[in-house]
Amino acid sequence: MSNKEIVAELLERLPETASLHDIAREIEFIAGIREGFESYEREGGVTIDEAKAHVSAWATAASK
Repeated sequence: MSNKEIVAELLERLPETASLHDIAREIEFIAGIREGFESYEREGGVTIDEAKAHVSAWATAASK
């Protein structure tokens, strides 16, 4: 499915009252998800232990 088709489908699902900000936020969300999948396909993923280590490091850095 092309990016244009994805946005067209999104616009069909959103209510008529959706603001431009709402629409932009939804497009940004979808773009982020697609980028994540593409990155996973290119580079692979991480193990659960690696993910836990990342989250732990982020939490430690955030608390400083």
